Amino acid sequence: MFLILLLLGFVLNWASAFTTVYSSRLGERRGQVVSAALRNVVGIPLWVLGLILAMRTSAPTLLAPNAVANAVGWLLIAAGSLLVTWALALLGLRTAAPSTRDTLVRRGPYAHVRHPIYDGVLCQFAGLALIQPTWPVMLSCLLGAGWAVVQARLEELDLLSRVPGYRDYANRVPRFIPRLWKR
Repeated sequence: MFLILLLLGFVLNWASAFTTVYSSRLGERRGQVVSAALRNVVGIPLWVLGLILAMRTSAPTLLAPNAVANAVGWLLIAAGSLLVTWALALLGLRTAAPSTRDTLVRRGPYAHVRHPIYDGVLCQFAGLALIQPTWPVMLSCLLGAGWAVVQARLEELDLLSRVPGYRDYANRVPRFIPRLWKR
């Protein structure tokens, strides 16, 4: 059951990445509502519920319990949560209700990577996999990592058509991993 909820949540999140299409067909406000509902009302709650069910599924651990892995796992979850919170605060309503009138954010973590929210979520998935290394959790985290990569790409396709300057920004700022050198 956890896989069905997880995958359905991911698919609905992917469908939320077409704000421009929804807005052009339904009007700006309705397109915004459709994108927001697909992501925030249905998609995210479903995949979070799937992840919770995976965590509650009884299964043997794939790795021996390890205090270091547990500590690193919690650090990754905390760091990922801080990054997600910071990035969401900078975006404000743009993340909850994307619009064809959105503007580009280039400060904070967005100055270094295009998708700090997904970077934070990837850290959280890695941390969770370290804390509870059972096959349902590991599979959920692996699928979640795949979801984040696809979601970021779909959102970029939409952002290219609705946010002025996004193409130049995408050419200068890496998707997930910050550059250690200047371009």
